[in-house]
Amino acid sequence: MALKKGQKAPDFTLPSTSGENFTLSKNASSKPCVIYFYPKDFTKVCTAEACDFRDQFEAFQELDIPVVGISRDTITTHHKFKKEHKLPFELLSDASGKVCKSYDALIPIVNMPKRVTYFIDSNQVIQGVYSDMFESKKHVDEMVKQLKE
Repeated sequence: MALKKGQKAPDFTLPSTSGENFTLSKNASSKPCVIYFYPKDFTKVCTAEACDFRDQFEAFQELDIPVVGISRDTITTHHKFKKEHKLPFELLSDASGKVCKSYDALIPIVNMPKRVTYFIDSNQVIQGVYSDMFESKKHVDEMVKQLKE
């Protein structure tokens, strides 16, 4: 089960494809953001989800809301994935899985990230959650819908 709306989002620092570390309390302190967790770069459903976020990116930009993807893949793999699919947002590497776990986005035993998306406000409070392992398109649609409410 994902974290719930109204909960404080756990702070974290992870390496980013930008070359800088991303710290939630620092990088998202003045505006809301969307953070989505996904299992693995270059897999069919994960690629579809990333491309859906790419294709709807303008809707997030218009609202000045950054999108960040997190998986356990390495930054090197993230760079290849980002380049191949022309992703306009940053990908973060949670190699240890600790951040995924703190967001209840880690499948026990196999230690693979779940597919869960959070809308987090500028106070780092979760304002929206969507969790579905197989329906990648609904993650983007649901976030856009929640952001416009």
